[in-house]
Amino acid sequence: MPELRARLERYRTPATVAAVALLLGLGFAAVERLTREIHLADVRAAIHGLSGTQIALALGFTALSYLALTLYDAMALRVIGRPLPWRVAALGSFTSYTLSHNLGLALLTGGSARYRVYTAAGLDGPDVARVVGIASATFWLGVITVAGAALTLRDGPIALADVTLSAAMAQAIGAAVLVGVVALVAACGVAHGPLRVWRFTLPLPSASQAVAQIAIALVDTAAAAAALFVLIPHAPVALLPAFVLAYALGIVVALVTHVPGGIGVFEAVVLAVVPGDRAALVAALIAYRLVYYVLPLALGVALLAWHEGRRQHGLPRLLRDSSALASEVAPLVLAAASFAGGAMLLLSGSLPALAPRIGALHALLPLPFIEASHVAASLVGTGLLLLAPGLYRRLDGAFVATRALLLAGAAFSLAKGIDYEEAAVCLALAALLQWTRGAFYRRTALTQAPLSSAWLIAVAVAVGVAAWVGLIAYRHVPYDDDLWWHFALHGDAPRFLRATLAVAVMLAAVAMWRLLGPARSVPDVPADPAAVARVLANAERTDAMLALTGDKRFLLSEDGRAMLMYQVRGTSWIIMGDPIGPAETWGELLWRIRDLADRAQGRLLLYQVTGLVLDLAIGMGLQIVKYGEEAIVDLTSFVLDVPRLRSVRKAERAAARKGAEFRIVPAAAVPVIIDELAAISDEWMRAKGHNEKGFSLGRFDRDYLGHFDMALVCVEGRVVAFANLWLTEGRNEASVDLMRHRDDMPAGTMDFLFVHLIDWARERGFRRFSLGIAPLSGIAGRRLAPAWARAAALIFHHGERFYGFRGLRTYKEKFAPEWEPRYIAAPRGLAMIKALRDLSLLVGKPSAAATTAAPRAGGMMARFQVTPPRPVDALLNLASS
Repeated sequence: MPELRARLERYRTPATVAAVALLLGLGFAAVERLTREIHLADVRAAIHGLSGTQIALALGFTALSYLALTLYDAMALRVIGRPLPWRVAALGSFTSYTLSHNLGLALLTGGSARYRVYTAAGLDGPDVARVVGIASATFWLGVITVAGAALTLRDGPIALADVTLSAAMAQAIGAAVLVGVVALVAACGVAHGPLRVWRFTLPLPSASQAVAQIAIALVDTAAAAAALFVLIPHAPVALLPAFVLAYALGIVVALVTHVPGGIGVFEAVVLAVVPGDRAALVAALIAYRLVYYVLPLALGVALLAWHEGRRQHGLPRLLRDSSALASEVAPLVLAAASFAGGAMLLLSGSLPALAPRIGALHALLPLPFIEASHVAASLVGTGLLLLAPGLYRRLDGAFVATRALLLAGAAFSLAKGIDYEEAAVCLALAALLQWTRGAFYRRTALTQAPLSSAWLIAVAVAVGVAAWVGLIAYRHVPYDDDLWWHFALHGDAPRFLRATLAVAVMLAAVAMWRLLGPARSVPDVPADPAAVARVLANAERTDAMLALTGDKRFLLSEDGRAMLMYQVRGTSWIIMGDPIGPAETWGELLWRIRDLADRAQGRLLLYQVTGLVLDLAIGMGLQIVKYGEEAIVDLTSFVLDVPRLRSVRKAERAAARKGAEFRIVPAAAVPVIIDELAAISDEWMRAKGHNEKGFSLGRFDRDYLGHFDMALVCVEGRVVAFANLWLTEGRNEASVDLMRHRDDMPAGTMDFLFVHLIDWARERGFRRFSLGIAPLSGIAGRRLAPAWARAAALIFHHGERFYGFRGLRTYKEKFAPEWEPRYIAAPRGLAMIKALRDLSLLVGKPSAAATTAAPRAGGMMARFQVTPPRPVDALLNLASS
């Protein structure tokens, strides 16, 4: 199973792209089959035949649908107890749905838009996630209710492709769906408390709120369907139930398949279910895409940009300081806009040119120039698709190349058919790019920009749609090999074939270049092991000994007196603890690694840092989250014989009566007993059901343990427990790392070990002893605290079955320690969740090989940490909830 999971993880991106491409292909194949007898001229005539009344009605129903969509969020905010003014909810909802409707990937596109709007209004990440969840549930409830009602009211069988459903069966299914909806409303009326799904808590609406949600969803779905219905010429009212059912099924299939915008899939379902003139229906679907999708998208982008401008204290300042907008919204919006511009050029290259314009153009330009411009415009469109991820990642090279391609696209659009509309769009995008040029500052090679599965799917959709439209447009042109070499003023089909071939060759070349090129690498800053050892020799905290685990990279200060240790997982640069060395060097180190991560298009996360780092982290724009507290025993004032330590003394004496003895084995002698320790470790791992961890914890590794003295508890000469010691050479702090024991050890053995370790360190002049961190400890879950703090407190007090949060703190509390806070600092929003996910993977899947050779530094050690389930998983789940 682990090998299967690893293989699935490795091939997840290509498998996802292949699955969506397959679904997209099936959708296009179905549409092609359903429209086989339709001529492009018939579709054009049907589009031109749409009356102003039909367009006005479609616009009105579209406005009503999006108005209902805004009420989704308004109602969701009331359900979670965080109501906001309707204008705020409307802005968040409208911008979110316009992006997700067109681009798919609702969490990345629509979710990020909601996050920008609602966090500005005072909500936090978990609240936004709950709004998304409730709004999505409302949408699905409306679609299901509409489908059930349509099935119940429809007369006659339902034929979908080769599947036919009898009228009785359809009505029975519809009635069952409606009964289920009624039961759900009744359940909301009697349910008490929120719905708990794993570790996610979702407030339930009351019965009246559930009814209101269904009513809102019905209005939305009915209005959206009506916006398409009124575009069908002479559609009889009797067709409405079948049409609403087709619309609901199309929405469901489009969302389940995750095809961006449901393009092709939605059209195939509607064409398969709705009877009548197919040419008129295709024309209605095209007009519907423009009215219901494209027009609101343009308005949503404009509203989001306006909102970002207001966040910068108003339009006048925004106009004076364009960098404000550039730093916030430009990369995402212009990446999407450039991608859309590329798709526009590809689609234009697949359609016949307008005869009057091509005739006028021939009087100005020779035919070879027109032919070359047609192919060049399609290649420019493909280039824009491929460069969009670079714009999103703020690459300066992508900015320069995209600006040049847009200018070229404008020229080629004019030269291939006087398509001045496309030229105007390209020039407008180039002007916006130029205005926001400050946003694209990363000087990284374009080859280092990863093409995610989302972008690859979007490229496949855009190219597939353009090719499919061309095949539909010229399906009645008889294919012949001579078409490839046929050059004529009105030879649109040959031009389409040549442009499509050029696009395919370009995509294949780019794919081969990326596949055969060098793997994306993270810039590595080499560190001299001797220099690392010198810094460790002056460390004041024992967690610096994590440098010896062999799974870290190091960044040294310019003067060599300080360093920080980090590792890269995915696109997250994760720093372990505070920098090691004089505090005056920390700013230089943290800003240097901030710059390195930014050049590599990565995100920075500071893990388990102290309050000394917070000033610098805030200055770097990171969000601070409390992780827990570290237990510190002050050895200068520690006295065992006090009332607070009575339970510890009792346990220690009980183990001593059973024959327990305390011993310290020097690092040089550890190889003599390492086999016996390995047997104890294996027994402990099997009993606990744990795997070795890494990065923030040591692991049982013979080379690693060879660095440290070893504390043993023996009974009758047999080792029953051990712990490797972390000691700073300046005797500032002592601690332990791995603590493992046999199942048959005497009761009180671990208390016995700690008592003697603390006494041993105190006698040798150490000033403090670290008992390690209690995750999520010391976080106040008060009513007015942030949601993450309230969630962390809830997990701490009620999450014992996942991780012994309270038990761990209670055990350490027995030694009467002082508690020092520890923090995580990371980018805000979705970036923090991704960084925490990468951190969880880094800790849970340690590398077997060292990234940088660890220096040998016998006699130095670290803090107490056992290896239960990762506490960072709990923090990741509370951040994502």
